[in-house]
Amino acid sequence: MPVPLVNHSEVDVLIIGAGPAGLMAANALANAGVNVRIVDKRSAMVTAGQADGISPRTIEVFQSYGIGERLLREGCQVHMAAFYNPSSTGGIERTGRAPDVTAPTARYPFELALHQGGIEAIILDSMTALGVNVERSTMPTSIELSKDEGELADPNAHPVRVTLERLDEEDGQPHPEVVHAKFVLGADGAHSWVRKMFDISMDGEQSDFIWGVVDMVPDTDFPDIRNKSLIHSNNGSCLLVPREADRIRIYMQLADKDVLNPTTGRVDKEKMGPTQLLDVAQKSIHPYKLIPTNGINWWTLYIIGQRVASNFSVKNRVFIAGDACHTHSPKAGQGMNASMNDAHNLAWKLALVIRGWADMSLLSTYESERRKYARDLIAFDKEFSTLFSGKPQTEENKDGVSHEVFLKAFQTFGGFSSGIGVHYSPSVAVADAHQSYASNLIIGERVPPHKFVRAADAWPYELQDLLPSDFRFKLLTFVGDITDASQRSKVESMVKELERPTGFLTRYSTPNTTSKTTRFDIITVGLGRKEEVDFLQYPELLRPHWSKVLIDDTDVTGSLGGQGYSYYGVGPAGAVVVVRPDGYVGAITPLERVGELDGYFDSFMKAPV
Repeated sequence: MPVPLVNHSEVDVLIIGAGPAGLMAANALANAGVNVRIVDKRSAMVTAGQADGISPRTIEVFQSYGIGERLLREGCQVHMAAFYNPSSTGGIERTGRAPDVTAPTARYPFELALHQGGIEAIILDSMTALGVNVERSTMPTSIELSKDEGELADPNAHPVRVTLERLDEEDGQPHPEVVHAKFVLGADGAHSWVRKMFDISMDGEQSDFIWGVVDMVPDTDFPDIRNKSLIHSNNGSCLLVPREADRIRIYMQLADKDVLNPTTGRVDKEKMGPTQLLDVAQKSIHPYKLIPTNGINWWTLYIIGQRVASNFSVKNRVFIAGDACHTHSPKAGQGMNASMNDAHNLAWKLALVIRGWADMSLLSTYESERRKYARDLIAFDKEFSTLFSGKPQTEENKDGVSHEVFLKAFQTFGGFSSGIGVHYSPSVAVADAHQSYASNLIIGERVPPHKFVRAADAWPYELQDLLPSDFRFKLLTFVGDITDASQRSKVESMVKELERPTGFLTRYSTPNTTSKTTRFDIITVGLGRKEEVDFLQYPELLRPHWSKVLIDDTDVTGSLGGQGYSYYGVGPAGAVVVVRPDGYVGAITPLERVGELDGYFDSFMKAPV
């Protein structure tokens, strides 16, 4: 038998797994102009079921890549949550309603529900337009990481060797390809092949809670069918989520005896199918009816596993993201959101290293930031799942979960479940100093939205839309009122400091290139009135384009914008705020100490060769 011909190729980043995490990473890297490939052993994308909830922060992330409008158009907005508990007549009754999102600074103060296939299609269309497609029916069969420390330390080397095989070759013969990659990302799910190849353990425990899920278009008299409904009943707990195109998803708690195989102790799908699941759901929402109008669109069973990988990376060359490195219950809708935000966190760091803009050490912050987040997520998930799955408080069960306790937990966890409250600890990418100069722009957290007025045309503009995920650091320069002589003098001194030949802005900027390849974007926010301000009065460095000069004033109707300095906790003396390419605050300085930013950027940036 002839030995199959082996093809060899090189790539900057090879992504294994085309779920939400892999697709988000591929799209982000394609936007950065990185040579990226993404493979998946499945022959087709997801078309029904799977994850379906998008948190407020994830909507902001989609918006930062220019794909938020389509997500908002196609998804179902969930604004209200309803709470049901056992009634005295044996069924359930509503005990209250509350906003579904309790995150005051959310730009999009709601959750979005859309089936995973619809979410993936949005990302797929974006990356396809950039020339990147998923290579389906393709799986890895071996992976090797070089042991040469010199090669591992060289950002231009290709120290990861992955053998790929096509599963759909017409001749039925293997046609292996050996890919030599600078970096590999394993986004290949809870049973990650990449994770297993490097013996990375998943630490945690399997819970005792077994859940079923069904998707359908219902005929129902349940009054909160278009709100998220958290239901505690004497027949178990269930969660009802409205979806696009009149669909709903309902999660229901199941009894061990109904689902587990007594011999293996594993979930047995033969014992519980869609008809039985629907029967459980109907009992849980009695006295209301719940009848599918066109059958069950999708269903599944699972036991909650709450685990975090012991490592998220190997030698800063192989990374894992999403379910490959953390698994948890879907009750708070964090799985897909956490996965896509893993990719969002890693992509800009990889892009900067591959471009030669940043040192390899920057990549270590992926694990330190996202693993801490995953551990916090598991702690949150355990508490929330236990409350949600617990027996409700009744006359007969006074030790059960009361509505008040559950509602308080729901609201307390709002900042976390919305993704808005994610906080990254100090590192080379997070300099924890001078917080008081912009007290509400929390170092290590994302920049909250606020509207300012553009000085040139009085157009009210959302600041977050000036912070796109374009792999540049943004310098938000709050310069105060430059018509005041002393303040103008302070601003001019700051500009001189920034323009020093030995300063970070000069040393790390790429000379004589287009804006797409420069490393910094300066956005100026001044104090003044739209009727009086002249954007040309600002020093030239602070107005790289007429659209980058804002003032803290209302629009011409008086209804949009204003009070931005106080909202961000910036005084009239001003401040400089460094925003990382992922939209998180990296550093803050007062105007007169802007030179301290040299140390921040020196800790991970590389000068152009």
